[in-house]
Amino acid sequence: MQISLLLMQEIVKLFVIMLMGYAVVKTGLMKASDSRSISVVLVYLVIPCVIIHAFQVDCTPDVQRGLILAAIAAAAIHVLFLAITVPLKKLLQLDVIEQATCIYSNAGILVIPLVQVLLGEEYVIYSSAFIAVQLILLWKNLLCGESHLEWKKVLLNVNILSILVGICLFLLQIRLPAGVQDVLGMMNNMIGPLGMLLAGMAIAETSLKSVFLRKRSYLTVVLRLIVYPLLALLLIKGIFPASNAGVSDADSILLTVYLAAITPACATITSMAQLYECDAAYSSSLYVLTTILSIVTMPLMVFLYEVI
Repeated sequence: MQISLLLMQEIVKLFVIMLMGYAVVKTGLMKASDSRSISVVLVYLVIPCVIIHAFQVDCTPDVQRGLILAAIAAAAIHVLFLAITVPLKKLLQLDVIEQATCIYSNAGILVIPLVQVLLGEEYVIYSSAFIAVQLILLWKNLLCGESHLEWKKVLLNVNILSILVGICLFLLQIRLPAGVQDVLGMMNNMIGPLGMLLAGMAIAETSLKSVFLRKRSYLTVVLRLIVYPLLALLLIKGIFPASNAGVSDADSILLTVYLAAITPACATITSMAQLYECDAAYSSSLYVLTTILSIVTMPLMVFLYEVI
């Protein structure tokens, strides 16, 4: 109960920042297209710094086991999401945009700042496991229908590179100089505000009337924010009970994975939709709608995690 209330408070703060991003576009101070420059800073500078900073911890057996637990739980959740989407695709006539929205969450931009506040910076390292699994699956190019995995694209992705660098530093126990760690820590504090500013700017260029009045969108929203999180909850509580995980603080580690699974739609889906000439406008509207409604659903899902 305490974590769910704290989560609601933090989401409200992040949404205030999102409204600031919305305001600077609506007042004409910036254009929605200017968000690309901020996005470059976020993706290529801030997130890599946050990931590398997260791995600057002692390589203890507990941390190693925690990482393995987080990676297994993240992989299991994605397998579940992919498996359940197969029958739903036919039953509900889901198109590729809707399928991708259901499966992939906004794990990096939104989860990392929430984990920092709710659990502490030492737990961000476990969020990296979910991000790595999701990035690999995203590069299977669901939207363009390619069946083979392009490993070159995966390995050259800046976030994957950051995780690999972080793991090497972690395993070799190479500590970066104090000044460098201070810089990484400063960048660390930027991820939440920048991510929500981008979300606000994206919302500003979208017709909210069309977003809220498209009835079909709510089917995907219910799946992404309620049905799939409930399935993830049952999986975590059923297969990975904290008391039997064999890892100290397993419940908090699994919570980082669960938080990543219940976030709004992944922002990358819209970029991929544009790249592969899918319905990018529909993807963007789903991103906006799930982001707005997640202020209610995320605390609710975390509350269920706490009481079950």
